[in-house]
Amino acid sequence: MNTDTPEIQLPANINLAFVEELYGAFLQNPDSAPPQWRAYFEQLQREENGESSTRSSVGNNTNGHSNGAFANGDASQNNHGFRIGPSFVPSSIFNPNVATSSTQTPNGTIAPATSQGGAAYLNTPHASNSDSAQEIKRSQERVGQLIRAHRVRGHMIAQLDPLGLPRPAHDELTLEYYGFEDADLDRPFAAEESLGGVQPLRDILDRLRDTYCRGIGVQFTHIDDLDVRLWLQNRMESTRNRIELGREEQLRILTKLTDAVTFEEFIRRKFVGAKSFSLEGAESLVPLLDMAIEEAGETGVSHVVVGMAHRGRLNILANIIGKSPSRIFAEFEDKDPELHAGGGDVKYHLGYTNEWKTQSGKRVELTLCFNPSHLEFVNPVAMGRTRAKQDRDGDTKRTRGLTLLIHGDAAFAGEGVIQETLNLSQLPAYTIGGTLHVVVNNQIGFTTSPSEARSSIYATDVAKMLQIPIFHVNGEDPEAVASVVKLALDFRTKFARDVVIDMYCYRRLGHNEADEPAFTQPLLYRTIKARKSVREGYLEQLLKMNGVTREEADAIGEKRRQLLEEELAKARRPDYQAPDHMRALSAGYRGGLDKDVPEVATGVSSTRLKALLLSTATLPDDFTPHPVIKKLLAARAQMARGEAPLNWAAAEALAFATLATEKAPTHIRFTGQDVERGTFSHRHAVLHDIETDRVYAPLRHLAPNQAPVDIYNSPLSEVGVLGFEYGYSLDALDGLTLWEAQFGDFWNVAQPIVDQFIASAEDKWRHLSGLVMLLPHGFEGMGPEHSSARLERFLMMAAEDNIQVVYPTTPAQYFHLLRRQVLRPFRKPLVVMSPKSLLRHIEVVSPLEELEHGSWQAFLPDAHGRRGKGVNRVLVCSGKIYYELDKEREARGLNDVAILRLEQLYPFDLHKAAHALAGYGKNVPVVWVQEEPENMGAWRFLKLMFGDKIMGRPLRGVYRPASASPATGSASSHKKEQERVLEAAFTI
Repeated sequence: MNTDTPEIQLPANINLAFVEELYGAFLQNPDSAPPQWRAYFEQLQREENGESSTRSSVGNNTNGHSNGAFANGDASQNNHGFRIGPSFVPSSIFNPNVATSSTQTPNGTIAPATSQGGAAYLNTPHASNSDSAQEIKRSQERVGQLIRAHRVRGHMIAQLDPLGLPRPAHDELTLEYYGFEDADLDRPFAAEESLGGVQPLRDILDRLRDTYCRGIGVQFTHIDDLDVRLWLQNRMESTRNRIELGREEQLRILTKLTDAVTFEEFIRRKFVGAKSFSLEGAESLVPLLDMAIEEAGETGVSHVVVGMAHRGRLNILANIIGKSPSRIFAEFEDKDPELHAGGGDVKYHLGYTNEWKTQSGKRVELTLCFNPSHLEFVNPVAMGRTRAKQDRDGDTKRTRGLTLLIHGDAAFAGEGVIQETLNLSQLPAYTIGGTLHVVVNNQIGFTTSPSEARSSIYATDVAKMLQIPIFHVNGEDPEAVASVVKLALDFRTKFARDVVIDMYCYRRLGHNEADEPAFTQPLLYRTIKARKSVREGYLEQLLKMNGVTREEADAIGEKRRQLLEEELAKARRPDYQAPDHMRALSAGYRGGLDKDVPEVATGVSSTRLKALLLSTATLPDDFTPHPVIKKLLAARAQMARGEAPLNWAAAEALAFATLATEKAPTHIRFTGQDVERGTFSHRHAVLHDIETDRVYAPLRHLAPNQAPVDIYNSPLSEVGVLGFEYGYSLDALDGLTLWEAQFGDFWNVAQPIVDQFIASAEDKWRHLSGLVMLLPHGFEGMGPEHSSARLERFLMMAAEDNIQVVYPTTPAQYFHLLRRQVLRPFRKPLVVMSPKSLLRHIEVVSPLEELEHGSWQAFLPDAHGRRGKGVNRVLVCSGKIYYELDKEREARGLNDVAILRLEQLYPFDLHKAAHALAGYGKNVPVVWVQEEPENMGAWRFLKLMFGDKIMGRPLRGVYRPASASPATGSASSHKKEQERVLEAAFTI
């Protein structure tokens, strides 16, 4: 072989099928190949002829090749390394795996290719028909770089902004960067089939720019899965990222745009000065959602849950969800000041549920979630609702429900809940088959410009944490929006992953209708003021195409305006009354006041309890548990046989087991950080075989027809996970949904979920939830962040029996509490101050009989029966400190002190409190004792309720001094403080 001839390689981007086809045609007729490729193939043959004595024969052709050189056959290999046959692995001349001289820099840009000697290929003179094979190879290599640059960076010059604001230039997307001139545009080069195969550079470039640089820009090359990338690449390039719309589809888009524009104009004209958070400037959102729901319905989706903030919400309610405009107008009129006294919410926070019928007749349930002004916090709530609907329908493949989240650009980049929500996407406990994210990119946040609001190029860059595409689209190009919606839904259906549509638009008015945006963005709003609506722009486009007439368009607008006038007249009738839209799923359940709901029997026969408890301690014969677990299960088996009292974990397991195996079984869903084992290593609900790491959950193997018991470890997240579980509980009122904080304190990261949803949703939005929050609480000397679940915060939020706040101290109480939460028709969030050290405390046990015959008790009497005239002091407490007080009382030999336990702090039952104190003299002092500082715990709540006397008896308090921090970080200081509390309890 002539060693002076450089080795021939082709670039990684080349389409082998077309090169093989071209080479095969050349072997039959050399003149059929383009001049540059003919020279290249002739050079190849010259090199091969120089080594004919060592080349493997592949046919009878005098050049060493048969006409079927690339057909299947026995594998053989020539000196250039390409193998012919079933195991064809081209390793040199047609080799996509051989590294070329081009490189990709860490930030994704394409570095200029260099020769082996270091000379820049980009400076190579324009190629002619007499180019050498090496020069042709170098030109092809540069075309490959150009193609990849458009796939990676094409979005950077895409025409995304309807305002036409300038974007930075990117040299790597120009011909000049790769040494090409205009004369090169007619030269043929090889490209993938999706780009048309071998064709002139002009056509390759046109297809690339049509696909990646017009009204759609795509980020997808960060996806690691080659199959996913190629699927997207082929779909986009083969269609140039466009779909052909027929006249009916175009008319439907025009109609939806007209609906959106007309609604906003009508509101502003009829309700002058009222806030509505207009959609103007982003009207394409309406046809986008219309197309998305239609497309989803055609793929088998039967539930769509929508989450969005307030901008455009009224428009979406009217034009997508189907809420009657008369109801919206009545909310603007707001005639009855007594109707929502002390409750309700503003109209642009309200939710709604309705049914959508697709054009082909399929039915889809639409739910727009209620949402406060906390913007993105509705996201996990909406996802949880979808998961509950899927579970209720037995949709384990997650194909029949879709969550559609509408975001603002500033919030998507700025709110941390976005990252937490995205992280749930592919986790087994939270996956819902992929969420469709639509970012309404206003290019401003209130008065803050993008340069002040984010450090990334795009508002959506956080979504690159997932292996999903991000589609940027010009909101004033409705047909580009249609193309993106179709592709996004197809991607979700095929890969069951999230997908993001970043719709560039603008906000025609200020943050609200009374705001003046020109104060802070004068030039931007001068540009916006001069623009016509997206509806008018699209209409002009259709008129030019002769797809629609002006008369047709005017008729559509007039019909919509007339409908809104009729709806307004209806809303202004004196007798107009909007129906109560409490969800149908709430039937059979109620909120309201605790005292209005009767108690239910929660006891279970001892025979059934023993059998179920034994099942939770039984493993398959071939399962090898950890030795410590084996001992725990043996101890549980003793409990099942009645040989030992029940501990906390056994009582919890029995609550779950009995509910899951009732005649009407209850689905249990329990999540949180480390809940499978339990933060304090007490639960062990999901076991691991120490030999194989096989997983076994006894609670899932109780009975043939039991309900699912789903216990999942959650990611290290509070706001995202708690929001998800709250959303799940909304659509699982007949189930038991629990979330456990790793330490009780940690729920404060999710404070907005508690404030905006859990504590207030019934009052604001008339939605019920039976969510259970288990919050470990107790001062153990473990420092300020591992002591307090902030009991006082829940008590401060307590009003109108909105939540239940309890602090159980025995396993039996916990058992009855969980069963009561399901078996009563009362649906209120349940906040449980749950134990830590008490999980293994020798005194914290209950006999099986208390689970059979007992019930939940708001007050527990003195355990030693101390009542009557012999008692001179009554201590009242909640939780762990009871056991320390009882021990101290016995150590002091005091028989004149009674200790009562307040197990349910809210709703506080005055009748039960009176009954609990009835056995003690009117002058006997009642002392409230708590571990927490004076400004925390329950003291101030009780002091505000009773003052200096409780049921006519003097009321005093014992506590740590008021403090800014819940607890000391010193174990020895904690011990000394605890001693002082105990001393004061018996002496003040």
